[in-house]
Amino acid sequence: MPANLVQAFRGSAGYSLIAVGLTVGLVLGSGPAPFAATTSAVRAAEAPVDLGAAAPFSVLAGTTVTNTGLSVIGMDLGVSPGTAVTGFGPGAGVVQGTVHAGDAVAAQAQAALTTAYNDAATRTPSTTVAGDLGGLTLTPGVYNSPSSLGLTGTLTLDGQSDPNAVFIIQMGSTLTTASASVVNLINGAQACNVFWQVGSSATLGTGSTLRGNVLALTSITVTTGVTIIGRALARNGAVTLDTNGIAGGTCAPGALSISVPASKSLGAGTPGTTITSNLGNVTVDDQRGVNPAAWVATVTSTDFTDLTSPGVPAIPAGDVTYTPNAAVSHTGDGTFTAGAAGTLSSTPRNVYRHAAGTGSNQLVWNPTLTVAVPDTAVATTYSGTVTHLVA
Repeated sequence: MPANLVQAFRGSAGYSLIAVGLTVGLVLGSGPAPFAATTSAVRAAEAPVDLGAAAPFSVLAGTTVTNTGLSVIGMDLGVSPGTAVTGFGPGAGVVQGTVHAGDAVAAQAQAALTTAYNDAATRTPSTTVAGDLGGLTLTPGVYNSPSSLGLTGTLTLDGQSDPNAVFIIQMGSTLTTASASVVNLINGAQACNVFWQVGSSATLGTGSTLRGNVLALTSITVTTGVTIIGRALARNGAVTLDTNGIAGGTCAPGALSISVPASKSLGAGTPGTTITSNLGNVTVDDQRGVNPAAWVATVTSTDFTDLTSPGVPAIPAGDVTYTPNAAVSHTGDGTFTAGAAGTLSSTPRNVYRHAAGTGSNQLVWNPTLTVAVPDTAVATTYSGTVTHLVA
């Protein structure tokens, strides 16, 4: 792939590539001068909201769960701190999982829902939306409305060929979907990674189809014939059902990915000096669930060249030393091993590897970049590209 790539990729082939453009500002003088490295405009992939102990539930309420007609609940159904569950049994609704009415399992799920709700509500929005979402096509990200949102017709969520694409739709008050409205997923988007954070209550219109996890502060009213490919999770109020299908479900097997900071300054320095700074956390996330779960992360770099005066001598990539450092954190079994410190070039340098592991794992490290500024450097701006790859 081209070295100037500035977008994260995750693919079923089991590797991911992300490149970060570094911009170096250099000013000559007798004292310390600015010398900064900043990543180009790269937005790290949004992490999914962790539902924790609420994940096994298709329906979860705070006060009551009330059903009319033949609703089918694909996973567990729960209520806490309330205890009332009505409308299920012979000739009525069907719960294919377990009913937890006011027990410790439901209480634990409600605590997890509160954490998940607060997480979704505090994510930094990438886009502001308002009014009716019908007719829109949204790409992965966090969308925010300070007030209510509606949906008439079809909303399309485009995963852009990334099965791990995350959509978080925040609203300050209500969510209201019209009759026969549809949330449609394309290009790899998965309902498990769609989160509707509702600031008060949600009402889903007759015969509509909603995909994703509804996390409502108060209550959720699911009217006649609604299908939810996801979950209806209400923190403080009731969930009201009427001849519905609510599937719940989990994501399909994930991918192997790598992410880096969106921006970074390396500090200050002058020609003939050495600039040392940490890049920030680099994360390898292996959600393939394979055995063995092995991978190798590498890094490359172009030379740093002047953006405005092509004739100015470059700062060679070989003047930049990459030190992986000890892991900041890791999850999963197996062995995580750091590579040796060394200078960068267009040839991949091994920086971390994972071996003898099974299932999912994650590693975070914060490498040190040391730049030996050549005596020949001039007062100008240099730019280069550093690429992280995991496979």
